[in-house]
Amino acid sequence: METPKQPRKTYLEVSPEQGARFFGAPVDGPVVMLNLLRFRERADYGHAPALEPAGGCSGEDAYRAYMEGIEPLLIDSGGSLVFAGHADEFLIGPQDESWDYAMLVKQASKASFLAFASDPEAQAITAHRTAAICDSRLLPLWPERG
Repeated sequence: METPKQPRKTYLEVSPEQGARFFGAPVDGPVVMLNLLRFRERADYGHAPALEPAGGCSGEDAYRAYMEGIEPLLIDSGGSLVFAGHADEFLIGPQDESWDYAMLVKQASKASFLAFASDPEAQAITAHRTAAICDSRLLPLWPERG
């Protein structure tokens, strides 16, 4: 008898424990963030109805609006978008897991990442991201130290 599948846990925000571990770790310097994103079929602007386009939009379109607003702020903070593109199923990895979009975002340091993420203008634009995604992963990548 097959056991029923448990609903997959989704991740949308940094938990306080994860944030404390990241910012409290002794490693610093440049960090590249690997972002894996799964979009909602229809964007959910329930938390920010004034931002919803007339007639609604897809999660992918809402994410595009987020990127158009956030990328200049990322650049102003000293960060850069290294790569962004559509993703697919894993070549090596779980067969039942796939992602719609992947990005690599570079920041000069944890402090510059925190300043960028804490900027009130960036937080307002993030409402589009919240509307767009139904699941995500964010993995900090550190260069090897010689």
